[in-house]
Amino acid sequence: MAEKEKRRGGFWDTFKSVLYGMAGHDMARFALKTRGSMEHLFILVTMGDLLGIPILPPYYSLRLLPYVVPQIATWKRRMLRERDLTDALA
Repeated sequence: MAEKEKRRGGFWDTFKSVLYGMAGHDMARFALKTRGSMEHLFILVTMGDLLGIPILPPYYSLRLLPYVVPQIATWKRRMLRERDLTDALA
């Protein structure tokens, strides 16, 4: 009896995974990509003076600094990375 329930649960789990893959996976990846782009844009606006682009006065940037510090290294690497046409296609 337990083996039959386990098999049925496995079928439903597989069905749910396939349904998620067909319907939601692309939307989830797009949402994560959009979130990352928005985070990098926010850091550019607040900490742009690190790259020589002063947009906000330093007072506001310093107030936001404790929240941004963990992401500064990856942000700098992404902003200063050399890009070409194939990066826009991905």
